[in-house]
Formats: sequence, C-alpha cells, structure tokens
Amino acid sequence: MGRYNVNAVRAQRLEALGERWEFELDGDVFGLPTELPRDAVRALAGLDPSDLDGLLGLLLGEEQFKRFAEHATSVQDIQALLEAYGRDTGMSLGESSASTRS
Repeated sequence: MGRYNVNAVRAQRLEALGERWEFELDGDVFGLPTELPRDAVRALAGLDPSDLDGLLGLLLGEEQFKRFAEHATSVQDIQALLEAYGRDTGMSLGESSASTRS
C-alpha cells in the first residue's frame, strides 16, 4: 500500500476549491478561508455559541470584519451564509466548534 501524502492531497483540495471562498453583500466582496488552521478551531471552540461577531471576526479577519459590520445583516443572513460556506467547502461550523465533515 502506498504512503498517504498530506501535502499532495491538500494541494488537490485547494486546487479544486481555491484558497478562499468568496461571498458578496451589497456589492462588497468578502473572502473566507477554504481551510482552517487547527489554532483557529481552538479559538472557535472558545467562543460562546451565540457570539456571531466573534465567529465572523475570526473567519473574516479584522479588516474584512470591519467592512462586514457596516452592512445590515440578520441572524438568518448569517446562518444562510455559514450553511453555504459549509456546503461548498466541506466545513461544518458547529454550535461551539468547527470541524470538517467526513
């Protein structure tokens, strides 16, 4: 049996998905990472499940989050956004942590 090459498989995933997952809001374009580093998952796990700003701030980064916060969004908007993100990237952002689907 051959050796599993993590770097090669990661490169294939990133080639298929791209480095960033983009979405548009009121003509403004934002990008989320298609893969999360392990330390980001630890930070997500430390957030209160209702801390949408904390979640979005972590995923978007400071500069993008400031732009995002200027837009009027509802909880339903954010839920739909996160569902699309999960569907397209294979990422599942649970109630208190992020994981990838198997």
